[in-house]
Amino acid sequence: MSETELQDKISENLAKIRKEQRYTQREVAELAGLNPNYYAKVERGDSMPSLKTIHKLAKALKVTAIDIVGF
Repeated sequence: MSETELQDKISENLAKIRKEQRYTQREVAELAGLNPNYYAKVERGDSMPSLKTIHKLAKALKVTAIDIVGF
């Protein structure tokens, strides 16, 4: 899997999980302690989150990092 494919998978999974939990992008960003504009870029696939950020998002959404990464 290329980096671009991984980035697309992460953004797809984040959007799906967020929508299933009925959160806005702003709410997820606030729960994870991230800037809302940065989170929007991650969810659009315009920015690759670090492992630390994936961990923060997983904790905020009460899922595992694997759920976000998609392996």
